[in-house]
Amino acid sequence: MDLNTIMPTIISFIIAVILSPILIPYLKKFKFGQQIRDDGPESHLKKSGTPTMGGIIIVLSVTITSLIYIKDYKEISPVLFVTIGFAIIGFLDDYIKIIMKRSLGLKAWQKLTGQILITAIFGYYILNYSDIGTQVLIPFAKGNTLELSFMFIPFLFIVMLGTVNGANFTDGLDGLASSVTVLIATFLTVVAIATKNGISPITSAVAGSLLGFLLYNIYPAKVFMGDTGSLALGGFVAASAFMLKIPLFLVIVALIYMIEVLSVIIQVGYFKISGGKRIFKMAPIHHHFELLGWEETRVVAVFSVITAILCIIALMGISIS
Repeated sequence: MDLNTIMPTIISFIIAVILSPILIPYLKKFKFGQQIRDDGPESHLKKSGTPTMGGIIIVLSVTITSLIYIKDYKEISPVLFVTIGFAIIGFLDDYIKIIMKRSLGLKAWQKLTGQILITAIFGYYILNYSDIGTQVLIPFAKGNTLELSFMFIPFLFIVMLGTVNGANFTDGLDGLASSVTVLIATFLTVVAIATKNGISPITSAVAGSLLGFLLYNIYPAKVFMGDTGSLALGGFVAASAFMLKIPLFLVIVALIYMIEVLSVIIQVGYFKISGGKRIFKMAPIHHHFELLGWEETRVVAVFSVITAILCIIALMGISIS
């Protein structure tokens, strides 16, 4: 492992650690405080007013670090574009919710339009300005690939939008999205180094920024990442996976994202079909475990351990030959 992998982690970590105590007071001053759902767990009511939009810290750390390396690692560019693009959508959503006091933030069609636009530009880049192609690696298939051909673009949209919204739903407990995603970023870094793909500076920068952010985001959180951070991280994870030709591996390493999304879909669907009945005590599923009596820190720990194990399994699925 060379310095071009280690240093981005250290640089991004230091930037996040320095920025956090500087920006958090400003987020408090300008009343960028989290509004807690009335129908959420009662234990979360005490979090009302905790500064949110801390994703700005993550995105700034990653962006500054990436710009240092982008001249020699041009493969960073599309991943950084997607990360910043989704961060802007999340920022607008947070801003409308908190400053304009509109509880739902951006309208669904506005958020979806923005996500589709960012994904479309990224897809255009892959097909026209890279040698990535439309093949993806199949897990545990000894390096064999699946040619998606004309199905590549629909697949790209499904994976990108699903991952982004999965990360968004995962951001519901102190340190949960940060802990899960730092493990996924580490997995992506290992793969990027092994394949000499060229995106390792940004994947390691994300890992470093999240480690720094976690110092202020672990229970009891002094700051939340908000949609600014969660959408940016989801975009980063999906874009990196495509650059590495491993989007199918997200079913393994980002399983927590998927479960969070599915729990909401299942809950809402069953509620409508059954006339008001619920499968889970509350969705997303991390709240279900809270209402079963799990401590918030236990949920975060268990979800993180599961992700760590899945990342190891996924690495085995890549290295088999």
